[in-house]
Order: sequence, then C-alpha cells, then structure tokens
Amino acid sequence: MAKLNHYNFMDTNTLRKPPINFKQMNWKQRCIVWSGVGFGSGLAPKAPGTFGSAFALLFVPFWFTAGFTVSLLVMLLMSIVGIYICGQSAKLMNVHDDGRIVWDEFAGQSITFLPLIYIGQISWLWVLAAFALFRLFDVWKPWPIRIIDRQVGGGFGIMFDDIIAGLWAALCIIIYIFISQA
Repeated sequence: MAKLNHYNFMDTNTLRKPPINFKQMNWKQRCIVWSGVGFGSGLAPKAPGTFGSAFALLFVPFWFTAGFTVSLLVMLLMSIVGIYICGQSAKLMNVHDDGRIVWDEFAGQSITFLPLIYIGQISWLWVLAAFALFRLFDVWKPWPIRIIDRQVGGGFGIMFDDIIAGLWAALCIIIYIFISQA
C-alpha cells in the first residue's frame, strides 16, 4: 500500500525513498532491479509511474508492427515475467510497491494499446489517449484496482493492479470505438 504523507496524499517523491544500493548486489540482482525500475525511467524524482508509462510509448512501433497475436503473447509473457521482476525488485530494494518499480506500468500501458493494435489505429492521437486513460486508471484506482493494490502483496500484487488498470483503459477505448462506429 502506498504511504500517505501528512497531507494524506500519496508520497511520490522518490528522493525520500530508501536508496537503491546497486554496489551490494550481484550482477543478476542488478539486472533484475534495473529492469524493475524501467531501465532508469522509474528513477525520475517526481511521477516515476508516468515516466515508466511514457517509456512504454517507445514500444508502440513494435506493437503495431508485430500485430495483435504476437503483441498479446509478448504482453502476457511480460506480465508473467513482471511478477518475478517486480517481486524481486521490491525485495532487493527493501520496499513494498515502491513507485520506482515501473515494470508493471510497462505491462499495463502496453495492454491499453491492444484494441488499437487489433483495429490497426496507429495515430498518435489514439496513442496519447491510451496513455492518458491508463494513467487515469492507474492513479485513480477504481474498483477493483484499489482493493488489489491494498490487499494483494508481492510481485503479483504489484503487477495485477496495473494489468487491471490497462484492461479498464482498453475497455474504454473499445466502448468509444464501438459507439463511434454505431
């Protein structure tokens, strides 16, 4: 569960987080944590989740080139591997669901693009809308995301709330596409 500061807002300032001591980690542990923090994108001093989601935008050309089936399989693999990466990163960093761990944002943000990949919409307006929708659901945490975020621990808990946020955002895109074509 995210810590609240004295104003009852989530503390997203990574400067107050325990430092990540890469020097005390072996090579494998460094690779896991470096992946978990989004290859550095999660180390932004403010809004690391937004930076992690923005980093996922670099993969948009791959998703659209690969097509729906390959993208879906890669995203499933990314989510399964993410359970391990996020869980181990949290353990190695001595934290729970630290904002710097953004592999879950990669997966959730990527899942949001699935309807666009399916219909072949590669417009940057759609991509930005998908980005904004995912961030909205990831921050707002409507049902059942908030419950999962608070009650499910470990790597699965870290990953699953963002996967659900990605599915909610994808559902919004599907509904909009369906209504606009009716």
